[in-house]
Amino acid sequence: MRAAEPPVDDDTPDADTIAVAREIALRQLTVRARSREELARALARKGVPAQAAEQVLDRLCDVGLIDDEVFAREWLAAGDRRQRSRRALLIELAEKGVSRETAEAAAAELDADRDYQVALAYAERKAATLRRVEPAARYRRLAGALARRGFPSAVVAQVTREVLDDLTADLDID
Repeated sequence: MRAAEPPVDDDTPDADTIAVAREIALRQLTVRARSREELARALARKGVPAQAAEQVLDRLCDVGLIDDEVFAREWLAAGDRRQRSRRALLIELAEKGVSRETAEAAAAELDADRDYQVALAYAERKAATLRRVEPAARYRRLAGALARRGFPSAVVAQVTREVLDDLTADLDID
């Protein structure tokens, strides 16, 4: 005779499902840091039951592998390298599921002059490619490139004028 099997509780995920969810989440985290919402979406795409996903995500938060506040600060810091405006970075964080409050708190730590400095560095690099373009087109192209990166119009106008004035002076000397 066979021993009676313990009753199966349909509300609790089995160990295999949790192991699969953990493996998926850890694989995602090896590529780059992720927000909790990003991982939840990845698990849902892979068909992981919501309860198993929640359990794994809670555990990863407990051990510190998921922390939306740290993720937001790191994402904003990397924005300098990617040469994006503060506004564009906040939009990216929202798309990644970071709460507005968390993103704003992380953005508050940024230097007030950050957008200007990042825009200036990008514009100087971009202006080097515009040497042979006529002056009116230079302005349009540079201003458009800065605007597409999300910089405020005041910063776009100021940086474009400064960089193109310097470029024009350099071209006059040559």
